[in-house]
Amino acid sequence: MTEQVTSEATPQRRSWLMALPLIVFLALAALFWLRLGDGDPSRIPSALIGRPAPQTLLPPLQGLTNEGAQVPGLDPAAFRGKVSVVNVWASWCVPCHDEAPLLTELAKDPRFQVIGINYKDAPDNARRFLGRYGNPFAAVGVDANGRAAIEWGVYGVPETFVVGRDGKIAYKLVGPITPDNVTSVLLAQIDKAVKAGS
Repeated sequence: MTEQVTSEATPQRRSWLMALPLIVFLALAALFWLRLGDGDPSRIPSALIGRPAPQTLLPPLQGLTNEGAQVPGLDPAAFRGKVSVVNVWASWCVPCHDEAPLLTELAKDPRFQVIGINYKDAPDNARRFLGRYGNPFAAVGVDANGRAAIEWGVYGVPETFVVGRDGKIAYKLVGPITPDNVTSVLLAQIDKAVKAGS
């Protein structure tokens, strides 16, 4: 009689053990889904928020001029005393084409400066891109090898940062600037940075 009970319990235990990996997988998937929230990639946190902007000098985009003068490259000293919007872009980046007109509009606001980091791009293509859409940037640093993007914690282009007057990163927008997020998110963060410094 004892042998019969044991032999009946063994198949049940085997079924449970076979289902265990599926249960663990489903639990991890549920946890992952909850941590992502609504799945908005622009909400990916940045470890750099509240820290000084990277002190990376980048050369200018050769041949890019404004009123006959070479547009400067990226100098971290430019962040001191001014609110800055730093946009990481490339001519080969499809969403960068969509956000370019919005950046041009943003650049008209005198409360802050717009600075570009041109990521792994051919100089001729980058100049053509700015020739097509207009140049919203007070400075454009060339990140030919992607090193600066790593220092800024860039996941992929485009990304936009708000840097306060104190030179610290106040906000990071992952993904393109869109008509939906430019006012509700980006300008709200810029306003905060402007008020914080006054």
